Amino acid sequence: MSTVSLPSYIDPSSPLNRTPSYSLEPHDYERRIALADRLRPRPSGNFVKESKGGGVRLRLTAQEDNVELPVYGLGDHVSGTVELSKTEGITSVEVKIEGKLRLKEIAEGGTAAASLVLDTATLWFKDRVNHTCPTTLSFSLALPNTFQYEDQTYLLPPTFDVKLSGLPGFIGTIEYSVTAIVAKPNQNVPIPKVNSKALGIHIGSSIVSTPFIYFPRSKPAAPIPLSLKHSLSGFEITPDWKMTEYTLHSVAQNRPHITTKLYLPASRIFSMTMSIPFHLTLESSAVSLAAFLPLSPTSNTFNRKITRIQLMRQTTVDVRNTTMYGVKTDMWRVDCIGEGTFTHAGDGPSHISFSGEIPLDPKVIKVPAFRAAGLSVKDCILFTITPLDPGKAPFAPLREVVPVRLATDPWTPNGTGIGAERAFAMFETPTPPTPSPK
Repeated sequence: MSTVSLPSYIDPSSPLNRTPSYSLEPHDYERRIALADRLRPRPSGNFVKESKGGGVRLRLTAQEDNVELPVYGLGDHVSGTVELSKTEGITSVEVKIEGKLRLKEIAEGGTAAASLVLDTATLWFKDRVNHTCPTTLSFSLALPNTFQYEDQTYLLPPTFDVKLSGLPGFIGTIEYSVTAIVAKPNQNVPIPKVNSKALGIHIGSSIVSTPFIYFPRSKPAAPIPLSLKHSLSGFEITPDWKMTEYTLHSVAQNRPHITTKLYLPASRIFSMTMSIPFHLTLESSAVSLAAFLPLSPTSNTFNRKITRIQLMRQTTVDVRNTTMYGVKTDMWRVDCIGEGTFTHAGDGPSHISFSGEIPLDPKVIKVPAFRAAGLSVKDCILFTITPLDPGKAPFAPLREVVPVRLATDPWTPNGTGIGAERAFAMFETPTPPTPSPK
């Protein structure tokens, strides 16, 4: 190991030459560079919800104009004002944000629930000093980044709902809301002897509540790489791509197996707003490749696709918390949320190659994958070769799964991806059932 001597005029003990200290937020004389893209301007519109009688108005700021529901992201504050038309007799004004995860098994009635967010701020209360309530009261409540359930910590999940029909079936929902409570005791309503607040009852109160959408944003840490070049020897791989080999087994002893090579971007993190590119090469003898041609992804021999590359989403619910024969009795559903399209990329003496992409529709894919308490959503690329009649086909069926991660936004060159550093922290390879043929 080589050593480097410091020049005589540099004093290692001087404060000017020590390792600099860092702070979570920049000082007044500092500014962010790599994170500049994260600090996008907040919207300047308002979302307003009024009570039935019109006496109380809940105004939420920093919203897009004409939105159906307020939207908040990672680390946001739920901010706004409570506006009152009349203040006589008011004893207190509170604002509460709440998030709930609910899971319900339809057939046997198993349920599970988790509190994701529960924060209350008292904006004003009547005492000996404060006799008259102001007509406008401001508030700002921070959304947490995580929550705890059964001694485990999870990232705060996005607004979500899913349903699996059948027996057994399940319903899973993740909901958030913000509520303004203006207490004004009603002398004509008998007050129960039990603690009414503990039961969620606010005698004589005016309540204005609205659900809101929690949508934490994320982006890949790397852009979509350039397509691979194809030559007589196949695709010329680069560090931006990762190749995985699988074997397509021949059912005839005198016919060699086929080696399939699936190329995907190395990061395996993709934006929901962009297509996922891929390449596919099949290598073997000329006899085996000729036998495969009717099964190829660009063949029109059969009425349905034999070779497919799909983006699958597996949603799993655990409300029973039991095991059977050592295996957890979870319930799940699997959906195809993207179907790959193929083009012929070229041939060689012992291979045929294809290029393609999986188009993604943001209207279908509402949120990226997440895991929260008994509910998890995972994505994977499913590569299958499924002959119509496996008993008469020249090759055995092939089925392989590659875990991937989706992000809400595309990659940008002026900063690292939001959340990309933990993109694979909760990955478990899903094993979805074979989707029904289209």
